[in-house]
Parts: sequence; C-alpha cells; structure tokens
Amino acid sequence: MNLKKHSICVLFCFTSLMSLNAQNKITYQKVEARQNALDPKWVAYDAKTIDKLPGFKIKKQLPGSIYGSSKMWQKEATGFFRTEKVDNRWWIIDPEGYPYIFKGVAVFNAGRSVNQQKAFDKKYGSKENWVKQESKLLRDNGFNGVGAWSNVDLVRNAENPLVYTVIISPMGMYHADHIKKYGGKYKEASWQNYRFDLVMVFDKEFDAYIEKSVKEVTQYKNDKYLMGYFTDNELPWYNDALDKHLTLLAKDEQGYIAAKEWLDKRKGFNASASDITQEDRMAFTAFYFETYMKKVTDALRKADPNHMYLGCRFNQDKEQELTNPEIFKVAGKYMDIISINHYRKWEPSQDLMNNWGEWSGKPFLITEWYTKGEDSGLPNNTGAGWLVRTQKERGLFYQNFTLELLKNKNSVGWHWFKYMDNDPQDLSTDYSNRDSNKGIVNSNFEPYQPLLKEMKVINDNAYELTRYFDKM
Repeated sequence: MNLKKHSICVLFCFTSLMSLNAQNKITYQKVEARQNALDPKWVAYDAKTIDKLPGFKIKKQLPGSIYGSSKMWQKEATGFFRTEKVDNRWWIIDPEGYPYIFKGVAVFNAGRSVNQQKAFDKKYGSKENWVKQESKLLRDNGFNGVGAWSNVDLVRNAENPLVYTVIISPMGMYHADHIKKYGGKYKEASWQNYRFDLVMVFDKEFDAYIEKSVKEVTQYKNDKYLMGYFTDNELPWYNDALDKHLTLLAKDEQGYIAAKEWLDKRKGFNASASDITQEDRMAFTAFYFETYMKKVTDALRKADPNHMYLGCRFNQDKEQELTNPEIFKVAGKYMDIISINHYRKWEPSQDLMNNWGEWSGKPFLITEWYTKGEDSGLPNNTGAGWLVRTQKERGLFYQNFTLELLKNKNSVGWHWFKYMDNDPQDLSTDYSNRDSNKGIVNSNFEPYQPLLKEMKVINDNAYELTRYFDKM
C-alpha cells in the first residue's frame, strides 16, 4: 500500500475518532421541564444548542430570495411552491427555484379579547401598522412565514408579504352541524369531540361540506406567496376504527354499512367483529383514512391546481397514527407535505422521522409545537406543551428541537405554536387555549426577547446547518 495514502487514511480515521470522542464529551445545558402545571415532577433534559456543535461556525447571513429562501443553489422555477428531493434531502422549492426551509409561526393574528384589543389600539392603531411591524419582528428573528389560523387577508395584502398557509375545515364544519342532532353533546367522545372517536368520512352529507369549504380557495390559486392548504386539524385516526364502526354504530348508519361491506369483502364471508385481526384493523384504518383523503384532495385540486396540499395535521395523541405505516402510505399518495403536530416529547425521534419518510415517500412539516415558561406569570394550566422555568429555557428547548429537525433529511420546517399568549380572561376560546404562555409575544404585544434571541440564532443559520449535518 502507498505510504502516503496510508498516512492520509490513518490521519482521517484518527481525526474522525477524535471528533466523535469530542461530541461524546460535550456537556450540554440542562433544562428542567414538567408536563403541566399540576405535575409535581421536574425532569432535567439535555438542551443541545448551536454553540456546542463541534466545528460549526456561525456565518453572516447572506441575502436570500423574497420568500426567505437561501440562494445557495437554484432549481427549476415554476412560479409556485413545490417540493423536490436533492442529494437525498427533501426541500421546499420556492417559486423562483430556491431552497426554502419553512421557519414559521402559527396563529399570526392580533388576538380578539378585550384586553388584547386595548393593547392593540394603543400600540398600533391600525391593522396595517400591526402587520407591517409584526412581520418585521418575525423576519428580524429569522422567521419566513406563518402557519395555520393566521390573518391571511392582512398578510397577503401587505406591502411585503410573508409566505402563508390556508386551513379549511370540511370535516370540522360537518361535525359542527352533526353534533346538533345529538343535542350538542355526544354520549361518548374523547377530547377531539368526535362521536365514538370516529371521523364521519362515509356519510354522503360530508361531501356537501367539502364543496362548500373549497369554494373559498379559488381566490388564492394565483398567489405565489401561498405555500399550500391544510384540511381540518387533529382528526382521530385511531387503529380501533373498524371495531367501533361495527360495534358502536347502528346497522343503518352509513359508517356501519361501509365497514361491514369492507370486512365481508376482505374475509370472503359474512363476517362480524369477532373475526377482526390486527392486520384487518390496520388495513381498514388505511381504507377509512383514504376515503377522507381522496374526497378532500379531489375537490381541493380541482379548485386550485397550483398549490400544495399540506395534509390534515396529524396529532401525537397515543402515537397511533404516527406509528402506523399504512396511514403514512396513504398520506404519501395524496399529500405533498405531511403535517404533524408534535407534543409530549422533549425532542423528535430520528428513527420515527426516518420511518415517516420511508413509509410515505414524502417530506414532513411540524405544524404545532411549543413549551411554556413559568416566568410568564400565566397559570399555564391548559395546552399540550410542557413547562420550563424561563423564557431563555423556552429558547433552549427551541434550539434542541429544531437541531433534531434539521438533522433529518425528511424535515422541511416547523411552525411554532404560536404568535401570541393566551389571555386568561378570554373565556370564549376553547379550553386548550385559555391561560398559557405559548407566544413569542405576550397579550400586550411585548416580545419575549430571551426566547427570540435563542430562536434567531437557529433560524438565521438553518441553511448552513443542513450543510453541516449532511457532511457528518
């Protein structure tokens, strides 16, 4: 063997080993967290931060595209957002062909409570001033877009629009009317408040609500700042749906009839719930979910063929849908990007994120996640996000979480939930959004600067971080 080549090989292996050893010896900051305000147990977690990455150097941010993309390379420009896998990493590609990581904030609106309105009038005076100043706040801290339930009309009509998303709720609209037939309350329903935890996808009445909900999207079809559409939020796609359709619904209900026909066809005989296997359950869940997917995407793509479908915002409750390969195979057929609301974990799992990409063949976007700070002065009794002690620690949580996302080649971004804190005096909101510190600003529109400082350093270096992780 050539001695020069041998020496280079030994040096490379030694350097790699030293680098690995250095990473193993890193001492990370510890952040204590608890699951909610009633949980007496604080647990210490490692918070991986950008300053602890071996060999990573923070660089001055270079000018990007008008959408907040990087200009480090360029692909085909189509005039609308799309996705593409480049060198084994998924990317959102902006209308000009540049790579885009979605660093967004959800619920970008000015609040609706009496207290929030008073603070709004005092600080901004007009909606136009609010969207101008607060869009600048987002951009100054490295964010490049807004997520679901944002004030879309204000954002898209601003002088310098942020990238935005639109959420429509066809099943939510149907559900709101369906529950009225039961006196406004179902006999059996969990936190999502669907009867027997079943999504009524087989009901022919649902189809009319789809058509009604997609009518509004035609106004957006030529807007280059629109990323795409969500439909509904956190629907209960549980693995026992077949059992529940057959044992809890009346035999003349459309859901029962569809489930019974499916099982009889699969088994080849007049089957009952006692004949169901686990394989049957998983297969039916896919069929059940695909019924929803096909209906909503057919209508949506007919109304707007230009923009991406961002999915129905899977929920991490019990992790059933997030660990079901059959659900993700169906999602991959219909979604351009798979949206996932991520709670009850300190950080996302690399193995699980790899599975999502492998099962679906599509990228994913984390569309809700946050943690709350005890120093906010709010009760913090509601909402799924964990508690930490300070705003700075919220920022350390943000760094740790996003670094894990940026490592993963199936991830194309995240939406922090949300722009503004809850107002505890506003009892008109749903219970999960009552009294908690979720925002990057408080109810008086005052930014949490220690939080934003930690967010900004990740956001500003996100593109370089993908290069760094891809070389590892």
